[in-house]
Amino acid sequence: MTALTLPFITRPRTPKPAAGFDIGPVARTAVSLACFTMSFAVVVALGKAALGMVEDLHHYAKLPIIIHVAAVLPTIPLGGWLLLAKKGTALHKRLGKVWLVLMLITATSAIFIQSSGGFSWIHLFVPMTFHAAWKVVATARRGDIQAHKRHLVFTYLTALMLPGIAAFMIPGRLMNVMLLG
Repeated sequence: MTALTLPFITRPRTPKPAAGFDIGPVARTAVSLACFTMSFAVVVALGKAALGMVEDLHHYAKLPIIIHVAAVLPTIPLGGWLLLAKKGTALHKRLGKVWLVLMLITATSAIFIQSSGGFSWIHLFVPMTFHAAWKVVATARRGDIQAHKRHLVFTYLTALMLPGIAAFMIPGRLMNVMLLG
């Protein structure tokens, strides 16, 4: 009888590694490029504004815009890191919840940002973000990690990156003014 088969002698337990599900190479490349490019554009835009290289930002100093920008900016690198780093750890779960709350704050604050007295096409991302948040939580609670992963990659690239690109490309929007104005 070996020591490993005796009932009163146990092997030392090693901690189980976290579930290491990962996104595929195409999604990983898309997330990496989107995260780096958008983060770089944000840093440049904020840097220009901080150095006084952008004029007439006072009309953007409205509470919904301030809340929206403060909530959305950390979601870009945080979401990218969450999608690219090791999954299933306690840190991943905690930061994932923070990311989701920031996305919901971003979407909610967007409802109160209206140009020309009404909603624009970019507000279509608001209900999309709420729906995506519900799907992300529902799939995680169900244990459907593949669907959870799909919804998160889709949410990151569409509900965050597409409006972000629009914010930089549409003249008159804050990020456009700060980067190009």
